[in-house]
Amino acid sequence: MLSTRERDDTESLSAMLREALRGSHADYTSAPIERAVLLLAIPMVLELVLESVFAVVDVFFVSRLGADAIATVGLTESMLTVMYAVIAGLCIGVTAVVARRIGERDRDGAASAAVQAVALGFAIAVPVGVAGVWLAPRMLAMMGASAGVLAHVAYTRIVFGFNIVILMLFLLNAVFRGAGDATVAMRVLWMANAINICLDPCFIFGLGPFPRLGVAGAAVATTTGRGVGVLLQLAVLWRGTDRLAIRRRHLRIDPAVMWNMVRLSGSAVLQSLIATTSWVVLVRTIAAFGSAAVAGYTITIRIVIFALLPAWGLANAAATLVGQNLGAGEAGRAESAVWQTCRYCVALFGAITVVFVISADWLVAAFTSEAAVRAVAAPGLRIATAGFITYGIGIVTSQALNGAGDVWAPMWINILSFWVFGVSLAQLLAWRLEMGPRGVFTAMSVAFVMTAVGGLALFRRGRWKSTRV
Repeated sequence: MLSTRERDDTESLSAMLREALRGSHADYTSAPIERAVLLLAIPMVLELVLESVFAVVDVFFVSRLGADAIATVGLTESMLTVMYAVIAGLCIGVTAVVARRIGERDRDGAASAAVQAVALGFAIAVPVGVAGVWLAPRMLAMMGASAGVLAHVAYTRIVFGFNIVILMLFLLNAVFRGAGDATVAMRVLWMANAINICLDPCFIFGLGPFPRLGVAGAAVATTTGRGVGVLLQLAVLWRGTDRLAIRRRHLRIDPAVMWNMVRLSGSAVLQSLIATTSWVVLVRTIAAFGSAAVAGYTITIRIVIFALLPAWGLANAAATLVGQNLGAGEAGRAESAVWQTCRYCVALFGAITVVFVISADWLVAAFTSEAAVRAVAAPGLRIATAGFITYGIGIVTSQALNGAGDVWAPMWINILSFWVFGVSLAQLLAWRLEMGPRGVFTAMSVAFVMTAVGGLALFRRGRWKSTRV
């Protein structure tokens, strides 16, 4: 039997969960810290988990077509990390500015910032799409793709050609997160994922009236799902929420707001590029060991990214809370929110680490039955898992700095973690010490640890409290 206090705690947690999923109207500059973190983090975690489902579902179905098909998805996603870096940089700038304006009770300023970000997004997506379609075979070849992988180049062309839907889906969700409307972002991805899950097997295998497109079918299904999600986001922004609405008067280029966005996003893009290009180098290192190694790496990274998404959800909640509370002049409250988020992160990833170490073989087996692929993926997953707890702390403190507008500090953290330790150590372990793919995964785990070391050191200095946005 539960005690009265235990029943009250259970009912309170259940009520908070319902409020978070339904959409909270709480003021995040005055609500209790623990409650504010959870109300934002729950939908943000679910949003990112759902976003990762796109990649996991694609790999799940594509894996039925063999190692070359999995490698095609893996190499394309690795090249797309440069695009993701640009998107992540824009999202950091958008979240920081929108959150600060919301904290200052300047809703027109928040709406104007959202419009400027969308304009910047279009300016980036068009040339990237044209170049991606044209240069897809050359880019795959530069990544070490085999002839079997190059046969699936249509997948890469579709993904790059329609990169606008990827960019806008992330960007508009950053607007909602900055405003504190995290539930909207979560619901958009529910719909987009449902469409992708239904269409993936139809286009890949040619079920019913659908054409059999093979690997390219995964790109068609994902693009369709994301495209519908973007249309829904735009409709919600135009209709308006309790915190943010775009009106006709906001639909213009504002040079001052645009420059502020470029200033923040530009340095944030550089910050993200430093991290994401390191992943490109790592997959290029793995590619030298053959398609089975690339396929194993791809499966491991999909599982790792999926597992780490709660950290990003918690980190995004911390960024929003820091931005809004600094806007309201509550720097001490902003700092308390970050430490509370770190505590949640440690508890969550302690449990995830234990589960993954025990069940790595089973998790990998769900994606492939090929022994050579499993021989790379399962030990790689156990090695990478060793750095989960520290990565969670590192990403929370780094995103808190970003939420304050101190986007240069995380750049130095990324240089230290992903290049000085990640890439350099991977080359040493994989080649000089002849550890092969396991050396790459070991370097990845060390990079996770260094992310926490750098994040904690710079956050505790406190310079972010005086950053102007």
